[in-house]
Amino acid sequence: MLSLHAAPAPKPRARQSRIGLAIAGGGPVGAMYELGALRALDEACDGLDLTRMDCYVGVSSGAFFAAGLANRMDTAELCRIFITGDSEDVQFQPETFLSPAFGEYLSRAASIPRLTTRLLRDLWSGRSDSRWSDLLNRFGSLVPTGLFDNREVERFLRDVFTRQGRSNDFRKLDRPLYVIGVDLDSGEAVRFGDAGWDGIPISRAVQASAALPGLYPPVEMQDKSGRVRHIVDGALRRTMHASVVLDRDVDLLLGINPLVPFNPGDDSPEDAKQHRCSDRRIAEGGLPGVLSQTLRTMLQSRMQVGLARYPQQYPNIDQAVFEPNAADRELFYTNVFSFSARRRISQLAYRNTLTDLRQRRSEFEPVLAKHGIRLREEVIADRPRSIIAHLPPAPRLTDTTARLGRALDEIEHRLQRQRMV
Repeated sequence: MLSLHAAPAPKPRARQSRIGLAIAGGGPVGAMYELGALRALDEACDGLDLTRMDCYVGVSSGAFFAAGLANRMDTAELCRIFITGDSEDVQFQPETFLSPAFGEYLSRAASIPRLTTRLLRDLWSGRSDSRWSDLLNRFGSLVPTGLFDNREVERFLRDVFTRQGRSNDFRKLDRPLYVIGVDLDSGEAVRFGDAGWDGIPISRAVQASAALPGLYPPVEMQDKSGRVRHIVDGALRRTMHASVVLDRDVDLLLGINPLVPFNPGDDSPEDAKQHRCSDRRIAEGGLPGVLSQTLRTMLQSRMQVGLARYPQQYPNIDQAVFEPNAADRELFYTNVFSFSARRRISQLAYRNTLTDLRQRRSEFEPVLAKHGIRLREEVIADRPRSIIAHLPPAPRLTDTTARLGRALDEIEHRLQRQRMV
């Protein structure tokens, strides 16, 4: 589903268009949807280089792709890492992101004797009651803040961003990158990459931005004043934080939001027979379905508020946001925290995005043309096109040749820009 705002009166400019990219979060399944959508845009849009955007902002799972693209990792390489697994540079193991937080479990369990002793003392002295609500409140601190250990996530990202000419330092990137987290104690957004927060390693910023409460524990770090902060998932504040890009004087915003509430329309008798419960009664699927629909609805409602407001706030900026179709059963019924369906979900996103480009071509093509971008007919017209079948072969690179290739590519890009001026 494509949400498009074409600027009615684009601002005059005597320079090449500036393009920004905003990528929302959505857990592992959301990340794979984002990757499929990014790959489709990369293949379908001639003149669009996703590794050379003028500004990037990433939230939660989208923060890794924003950081990877800002580090000149193209979508083909990202697909080889996360979908096909045949990258010679990065070896991705889903278990890395799902390691139990044993340290968190033990530290919480160690406080049981102290809490029990205090409760018994208070009960004996009459300073507390024995209602279940009081017991739950007292022993709530024993519940771990996250099921999985996100330190492994940070180690994986640090390894990726410190090899083959990449950088784990916001200040050393060619283009502005912002990774959004939320201070758990104040509820304020934290913009990694901005002044005061640009000294935090990118890998640590992404770790914090993706620390979804309940799934991963908050990430503890110090701000520039030395104050300890506990940072969690940036989606708690806003879904995509597109205003970060829009405030950077861009001419075109491209956004991707992978989670929308499921709405299949009316069930036909045939559909009802194919599913274990009616799609129109999500509660029949139990707590996982209820929580999934609740999360999707909350994120989508905030997205809709932003998408309705941004055209008034930024009337001279073209804006295009890609989202899944509300009726995509496959996306809804896949465990949002599972990596096992990554090929299927990325293909779904790839297909949906190409369909959006094909069906909305008459509206979208003039918008892209203003920014020197055209749609490739051979790509968007290829209806059975597969994300895997059209991946180029993986290049064989050493660290030295990768750095040399990046340097030569940068020289070529600058020469091309000079010819255009």
